Amino acid sequence: MAHYQRLLKISTTGKSLQNITSKIEALVAESKIETGLCTLFLRHTSASLLIQENADPDVLRDLANFMAKLVPESAQYIHDTEGPDDMPAHIRTAITHTSENIPINQGQLVLGTWQGIYLWEHRQHNHVRELVVHIFG
Repeated sequence: MAHYQRLLKISTTGKSLQNITSKIEALVAESKIETGLCTLFLRHTSASLLIQENADPDVLRDLANFMAKLVPESAQYIHDTEGPDDMPAHIRTAITHTSENIPINQGQLVLGTWQGIYLWEHRQHNHVRELVVHIFG
């Protein structure tokens, strides 16, 4: 079984959903693994990963709006050392994911027709996020 691993550094532009599908697809192609699994692990507690629709941007806006209502920054939190958006970011990450597993077949990710891979930045300011991409098969 072959293993291939890379650390991607992804710059974010504040609170947003960033489509990273093409970056992951490029690494799968680079790995030359035809059949296997692509594991993604985000090394942070205030950002998350999401597989979601990539055709209609309204879906992403609705998700962001829903999350803002579900976990408001205006609530009173004990942990506020890094600012009022820090604890809500931790909660948002806790109810989403920091890892995803995607099958590989014929050298390509086996995503659905309308699926894309997103890095969801939960903080207000720009960050550089580290994503471990492990491909094996």
